[in-house]
Amino acid sequence: RGEDHVTNTGAQIEIFEALGGPVPDFAHMPLLVGADGAALSKRLGSLSISEMRDQGYEPIAITSHLGRIGTSDPLEVAESVQALGAGFAFSKMGRSPARYDTADLDRLNAQALHAMDYAVVQPRLAALDCDLGAAFWDAVRPNLNKLADVVEMARIVRGPVTPVIEDAAFAQAALAVLPETIDAGAWGVWTEAVKAATGAKGKALFMPLRLALTGQPHGPDMAAMAPLIGREAMVRRLKGEAG
Repeated sequence: RGEDHVTNTGAQIEIFEALGGPVPDFAHMPLLVGADGAALSKRLGSLSISEMRDQGYEPIAITSHLGRIGTSDPLEVAESVQALGAGFAFSKMGRSPARYDTADLDRLNAQALHAMDYAVVQPRLAALDCDLGAAFWDAVRPNLNKLADVVEMARIVRGPVTPVIEDAAFAQAALAVLPETIDAGAWGVWTEAVKAATGAKGKALFMPLRLALTGQPHGPDMAAMAPLIGREAMVRRLKGEAG
């Protein structure tokens, strides 16, 4: 229990002894404080488990955070609750107040999703109408912070996407050398061909293609996304057509 109960312990031990009952072992841990060092309040709804669930945090991320915060163990996602329990020891608890920072929880939540197998997440993807297969999940999971983010990733694949065409001549040149077959190796072949045709390289090469195909300046690896989007949709988007 929290170290704020240390002063109660002596009196409680005397009560146990007076009643003739066994005296339990007591362990007192430093209290959690906020990221700013201020005391946490039970009245903060954002710290309730139900609120965290509603915000999209994974159970293993929450449990790992609570099980390892303030200990000498690295603040990483555990493989399971059982593994977390097996590795716990009071001797690992620090003596200084542990800082509860939601940024750590966000990082752990992303870590949990990045390691999640398709077979595990498939029913949840189906419930979100975003089950586009194992290849889709493997392509997008490194970019997820919350599982709900997958909805936008699925829209990039299925459309509709409003392409961002900043240079129509560049997009036309890219379309002219688009491979007939969009497979796992097509992106590398295509970008080399676009580079040769336009002289663009680096960000000037890759960003216009991403913007045209996804409408977004960032996202999953395009080499993995291109086969999922498919050639037909890529052609439409390079022409500036929503789809």
